[in-house]
Amino acid sequence: MSLYSFVSAKGSPGVSLAVTTLTSLWNEPAVAADLDPVGGDLALRHRAPGGMPLNEDRGLVSLGAALRGGHPGELDQHLQPTEDGLEVLTGVNSPGQVHGLGTSWPHIATALRTYGADVLADCGRFTPGTPVMPVIEASAAVVFVARSDLEGLAHLRHRLGALQESARLGTVPDLRVGYVLVGDPGETREVQDTERLLASSGLTATPLGVIAFDPRAVVGLQTESPRKLRRSLYIRSLFDVAERLRALAATRVSTGAF
Repeated sequence: MSLYSFVSAKGSPGVSLAVTTLTSLWNEPAVAADLDPVGGDLALRHRAPGGMPLNEDRGLVSLGAALRGGHPGELDQHLQPTEDGLEVLTGVNSPGQVHGLGTSWPHIATALRTYGADVLADCGRFTPGTPVMPVIEASAAVVFVARSDLEGLAHLRHRLGALQESARLGTVPDLRVGYVLVGDPGETREVQDTERLLASSGLTATPLGVIAFDPRAVVGLQTESPRKLRRSLYIRSLFDVAERLRALAATRVSTGAF
């Protein structure tokens, strides 16, 4: 089983929705984990079976508290089912709760990486020194999500450079890094231009495709399951991304990087 970390280059390019939708489309058992240090919205987007709100006291914060108390990091005890069939680890409500997790982040990373199903983690915006770095370093693959406009690509280049510098200073010599753009899947030139831009800066990252900018499908996901919208551009593009992402992660596993 593998841990996948998703980070944004800047702003809100749709990481949270992409993570939960990918989890629901995954071809193996999978968990969506909300690790955004500034507070995620997974608990706001989803409801427990029966339509009740998800339990705010059960999730990342309760997992961190258990680990700080010396208890085994049994992830199952901190997951919650949603009415749309997901298994989720809800996140913090405010940045202040992140500080309370303190030194438990490496243990959280281990609990996620060794869980008996794939874990897709929304790690929020990547910045140097982010508290989620132990999770990112433990991942089979890290995925940057960026808009395909000029500003989005500039921030992607900057954040990739910061991540690769952090990795060189850390303990993971072979971090698998990919990126997806949010835009028009038929515009292949955007991907090619991005590859050239990153290569000219000496950055190594694998293009994983384009997530379709499809507002109609995004609105539809508020009431319909992803599989009912599988013919939409948004869902079809995510199926392509999932296939390439699993292939990227498999290259790290095959090299014995863990």
